[in-house]
Order: sequence, then structure tokens, then C-alpha cells
Amino acid sequence: MELFYILLVLLLATRLFGELAKRVGQPPLIGEVVAGIVLSALAAEFPDIFPEPADLIEDPVFTALTDLAIFFLMLLAGMHLRLHELAKASGNAFFIAVGGMAVPMAVGVGLGWLLVPDSDYKQAHTLFLATTLSITALPVSVRILMDLGRLHSRIGQVIVLAAFINEVLGLFLLAVLMAMINTGELPDVASFMYLLGQALLFFMVTGVVGYFTLPFIGKFITLFRLDEINFSGLLIIALANSVLAEVLGMHFILGAFITGVLFTPSTIDETAYEEIRRRLSGISEGFLAPLFFASIGLHIDLNALVKDPIFIIYFIYAAFACKFLGAGLPAYWMGFSSRDAAAIGVGMSARGAVELIIANIALRAGLFQRPEPTPPFIENLFSAIVIMALVTTLVTPIVLKRLLGAGKEADKESNNSASTHADSK
Repeated sequence: MELFYILLVLLLATRLFGELAKRVGQPPLIGEVVAGIVLSALAAEFPDIFPEPADLIEDPVFTALTDLAIFFLMLLAGMHLRLHELAKASGNAFFIAVGGMAVPMAVGVGLGWLLVPDSDYKQAHTLFLATTLSITALPVSVRILMDLGRLHSRIGQVIVLAAFINEVLGLFLLAVLMAMINTGELPDVASFMYLLGQALLFFMVTGVVGYFTLPFIGKFITLFRLDEINFSGLLIIALANSVLAEVLGMHFILGAFITGVLFTPSTIDETAYEEIRRRLSGISEGFLAPLFFASIGLHIDLNALVKDPIFIIYFIYAAFACKFLGAGLPAYWMGFSSRDAAAIGVGMSARGAVELIIANIALRAGLFQRPEPTPPFIENLFSAIVIMALVTTLVTPIVLKRLLGAGKEADKESNNSASTHADSK
């Protein structure tokens, strides 16, 4: 089916459902994901009207568009943040990120030990469960906070930075998982050190080098006479960092995000900076991001609910509970009020994008077809992960809106609550 017809249907549906979501007081992201679910159901009933979701998801052109959506969304999100703001939140965010990974990892290992059938690949299946439970989807969290207007709040900064740390650690676990799929056993110490060295090299080049060289590059670009050279220059730097991330075994979204954070009004003049941000917002929010969030809804396979409903229900519950406790309790112990700590725990619960990326990588690597014959639990594991990612993506903004939408003074209270609570201790 023609690509432009598919884009027409997706963009029209996401805009309509996004508008409906906003009119009932919910973030547009909710409507965009629901649009994908509705189109998935309609495609099953009327295949001549819309292509099968599985065919669309596997289409390389559509996959490229969704990758571009993530790229632009993370670049734009990085531009909304400031290094000094992130630095203030770094101490809290690190411990929240560690708690938000340690508890879900422990729950995932426990579930794997109890439920995964014995085989040579039980360790790999168990690590996969632990990894998927521990991940926080940075693009989804960023979009939720942007929709709620809380990206610049103290809670928003902590959630984004903690999610970023989770993302890096999760991708490190993914590299370990891929090694286990290929070899059937855990990597040795030398392999671990090699993976760690790749991650450190990436942050050294993009962070340290970028911090000192980006202003010079920004001034140099202004010497060109080409139209839109500032916009092109930013994309070139972001793409270069994304390519570097992939070469070093990381995900390209980290390169885009770091570029956005380092690109500030001081890099170029204020007017050009604001113009670039408006254009990025138009491309991302007006076109690509709705397609990406609709693609999340297209992933759903409701047959898994019929095949193994008990496991999926408990799995979704475990996904919420372990993130809520793992990230929320450290936030409370570090001085946040109970409401703000709960908001951080909920904000870290969204899986969505990265979860699906990891599940799809494992699927292509054959993790769900091993061992042979494949046990029913392993066959249904992919669909269970997808449904969990969808539910957490849908529920997180609804709950977070209730927690963060407690009045106009919410941001001020959020900024003051930690110090007050810490003094009381």
C-alpha cells in the first residue's frame, strides 16, 4: 500500500485522537497511542483498508520514519534542558536511577527463576526479563513531561536525568544479553570491561569534547552563506554523535539527546536558537512524534491476553510496583515529599519506546525461538512484553497528571518540599 496513504491515515488518526485526549484533560500522547491500537483493530477486520500492523512495523521505510521521530524528539528534549539544571538534579537522580534499576532487576531475576523453563538459555531469558523491567523509556517520559508542561520542574529534571541513566545502564545490559544469546553464557570479565570502555569513550567524546568544541562549531557555521545552515549544522552534529553511539554499541538516541543538551543559546545567537527550536518542534510534535507513538499502539497483539492472561496481569502489576518502589522510595528518603516521590516513581514507570526496541532486537536474534521445541511461555513472552510496555505508556501520563496537576503552585512546592522534608529529618 502506498506510503503516503499510510502516513495520511496515521497522521489524521493521531491528530484526531490527540485532540480528543487533550479535550478530556489528558496528554495528547494518550490519544496517539490509542489511535495506533484502534487502527490495529480495524486492520484486523478490514485488511483492504489498512495494512496489517505486523507488515507495517516490519516495513523498513516506516521503521526509518519512527527512528527519525525518536531522533528529533530526543534532540528537541535535550534543547529544553540545561546543563546547570541537570547538574543540580544529578545527585538525586543517580540514586533514584540505581534504585529504579536494582529493584526491577531483582524482580525480573525472581520471575525468571520461577517461571522460565529450564534450558541452556534460561539465563538469557531471565536477563531479558530483568532488563525489560528495569528500563525507563526516556522518549516517552520526556514527551509526557512536555505534554504536562513539567519538563523544567525539579521533578521533571530528576525524572529525565534518572531515565537517561537508566537508559545507559539498560543498553549496557542489552549488550550483555546479546552476548549471552550468541554464546549461551555470561561474558567474561574482559568482555565486561570492553563494553564499559565503549560507554565511557562515548560520553567522553560527546560530552567533554562536545562541551568545549560546540560553541566554536556554532560560530564557524555562521560564516556560511547557505540558507538554513544553522539548522543543518545542528543536525550534522546530532547525527555524528548518534552514529558514534551506534559504533560504540550504544543507542542513537543518546547522541541526539546529548547534542540537544549541549546546544544552547550561547552556541549561536538567541534569535537563531529559538528559530531552530521552533522548527524542530514543528517537525517532531507536528509530524514524526505522532507517527512514532501510533506505532507503539500498532504493536499490540491481544491474542496473548487469551493465551496467558494471568501472567500478563501479574507482569504489568510487577512492572508498575517495582519501578514505583525502586525509584519512589529513594526519592522520598532523599527529601522529596510523599506526593513528589510518588510522581517520580510513576514517571519512571513508562516503558514504551526502548522496551519495544529491546524486545524487537531480542526477537530478531531468535531469543523467543530457543530452545527447540520452544515452550509456550517463551513463545508468548514477546507479546507479554509489548502489552506491558503499552499499558505502562498509557497509564503513566494519566496518573502523573493527577499527581503533578495539584494547582498552580505545584512547581514551587516541588522545589521547596525536598529541603523542608530534609530539614525535618
